[in-house]
Amino acid sequence: MSETQQPIERRFQGVGVSPGIARGTVFVIRPEDEELPTRKIDESEIPGELARFEAALVKTREQILEMQQRIAESIGTKDASIFDAHLLVVEDRTLIDEVLRTLDRDRWNIEHVFHQVASRYAKTLSEIDDPYLRERALDINDVCRRVLRNLMGHEAKSPAQIDVPHILVAHNLTPSDTAQLNRKLVLGFATDVGSRTSHTAIMARSLNIPAVVALRNVSEGLLTGDHVLLDGYSGLVIINPSDQTLWEYGELEVKKSAVDVKLDELRETISTTLDGRHIALSANIELPSDVELVKQSGAEGIGLYRTEFFYLNKEELPNEEEQYENYCIVAREMGNQSVIIRTLDLGGDKFMSALQLPAELNPFLGWRAIRFCLERVDVFKTQLRAILRASALGNIRMMFPMISGVDELRRANAVLEECRQELRNEGIPFNEEMEVGAMIEVPSAALVADLLAKECDFFSIGTNDLIQYTIAVDRINERIAHLYEPTHPAIIRLIKIIVNAAHAHNLWVGVCGEMAGEISLTPLLVGLGVDELSTGAALVPRVKRAVQSLDVGVCLQLVDEVKNMESAEAILEKCEAVAKTYYPELMV
Repeated sequence: MSETQQPIERRFQGVGVSPGIARGTVFVIRPEDEELPTRKIDESEIPGELARFEAALVKTREQILEMQQRIAESIGTKDASIFDAHLLVVEDRTLIDEVLRTLDRDRWNIEHVFHQVASRYAKTLSEIDDPYLRERALDINDVCRRVLRNLMGHEAKSPAQIDVPHILVAHNLTPSDTAQLNRKLVLGFATDVGSRTSHTAIMARSLNIPAVVALRNVSEGLLTGDHVLLDGYSGLVIINPSDQTLWEYGELEVKKSAVDVKLDELRETISTTLDGRHIALSANIELPSDVELVKQSGAEGIGLYRTEFFYLNKEELPNEEEQYENYCIVAREMGNQSVIIRTLDLGGDKFMSALQLPAELNPFLGWRAIRFCLERVDVFKTQLRAILRASALGNIRMMFPMISGVDELRRANAVLEECRQELRNEGIPFNEEMEVGAMIEVPSAALVADLLAKECDFFSIGTNDLIQYTIAVDRINERIAHLYEPTHPAIIRLIKIIVNAAHAHNLWVGVCGEMAGEISLTPLLVGLGVDELSTGAALVPRVKRAVQSLDVGVCLQLVDEVKNMESAEAILEKCEAVAKTYYPELMV
C-alpha cells in the first residue's frame, strides 16, 4: 500500500446501549482459556477439597464486596447494587449443595466439579426466552471464573491494566470487567454479544461510556491498534473511518451537543402540544432506586413500575412488609405524582426457585402474569395488600397485566376487593378511591376493550407484547426479528379500537411499551388519541420535545392518511416525514 492510499473503511452494525461517539485506537481483549486440572480423588481427599472450596468462596465474596464498595464510592450505591446478583451466586445454597453432592458422588477434584455444575446452571438460564434472565447467566459465568481463579491461585487479567487511551473490544465484558474500567482511558467499548438489559450496558450508561453490543464477530474482525469510530447512538462501529465519515460525525457531535443542552432546559416544562392538548409523560422503573432518574428526566410520574424484578432477585418470596416498604419508598419519593404499579408479571419464562414453577414449552403463551396470580391467590393477595397499604401514602394506581377477557378482570377485581375488606376489618388505612387499570397486551383484550372498560378505571397498552402476539413474532428470535413491526396496520387498528373504547367510557389510556419512546411514532400515537406515554427515563426529554413541537390537527391528518395503508414500511415513512418536519433536530 502506498503512503497516500487510505485503508478501506469497514462497518459493523450492532445495538447502541450507551449514547455517545468515540474515536480512537482499539485494544482487543481475547479470552485466554485456562486449563482446569482434572483428576479423580480418593474419599480421604474430600475434606481437603471441601476446605479449598470454602476458602475460595470466602475469598470471592470478599473480592466482590471490595469491588462493590469501590464502585459505590466512585459512581454511587445504585450501580454498585448490580453486584448483589454476584453475591447471590456465591451464597446460593442450591448451587453449593449440588457441588457438594457431585463431589461426594463422582470423586473429581473441586475445580472440575464446580465448573461442571456452574456451567449447567448458566446454560439453563441462557436458554430462557427472557433477556433479563439470560443476562443473569453472565453473572454466574463471571463469578464461576473468579472462584476457579481463587481455587487455582491465579491472578485475574483485568481491562483496568491497560494504561493508554483506547476503545475496548471483546467478545463479552462481564459486569466486574466494566466496573473496573478506567473512565479517563476507556473512550468506548464494543462487544460481540449483549443487550440493552445487560448489567454491562447498565454500567456503561452509568459510567457515561459510549457502548455498542451485539456486533456478532467484531472481536474477530479487529486487531489491537486499529483505528475506529464508535457510534453509541446508532450502534455502528466503523473501522478506518474515511475523512468524509470523520467530518460527518464531527458535524453530528456538534448538533447533538446543542440538542442536549436544549433538552436539559425542558425538565420543568409540561408536555403539551402547540394547540394545547396535554399528553401526560411518565417513566418506567424496575426498582425504587430508579426514582432519582425519573425526577431528573422531568417526567410527570411513573407509568409502569415492573414489580417482578423485586421478586427475581429473591431466593424466597418477598412478604407483605418487604413489599409495602418497597412501594412506600417510591410513593414518598414521588409525592403527589402518579405511580402506576403493575402487579407481578411472573411465571412462564420469569421464575423464582422458591415457586418451583414447571417448565413450559411455550412460556409466552403459558402460566404467567394474571393467570399465575389468579391460581396462586396467596402470592397475589400478599402483593395486593402491600399496594393498597402504600396507596395511603401517595398517588398510587395499580394495573393488572396480560388481561385477555372480562372474566379475568372481574376475578382479579374480586380478589382485590377481598383484600380491601380485610384491611377495613383490621383498621389499616388505604385509599378507597385508588384507580385500578387493565393492561391491554393481548389481541383478545383489544377486541373486547369496550367490555373491559366497564370494569376498570384506565387502560395501559403494553405495545411490546401486543405487537408480538398480534403478528406472532418472537422479537428475541434473530431469524424473524425483522417482522416485528410497530407500524403494522393491524397494530394501528387495535390501538384505535382500544382508545375509542376507553374514551367512550370516560377512561384515559396510556402506552407503556417501547413505542412510547420512539419519537418517530409520537405523531401517530398523539393522532390515535393516546392520553399518556410512559417510557425509559432517559428518553423522556426527547419525547417531551416531540410532543411540544406537534399540532394535534397534523397528527389527526397523519392517522387519516395511514389508516387504510397496507404496508408497515410505508406507514413508518409517513410518520418519520412528520417527525422530521416538526422536530428535525431530534431525528439526526
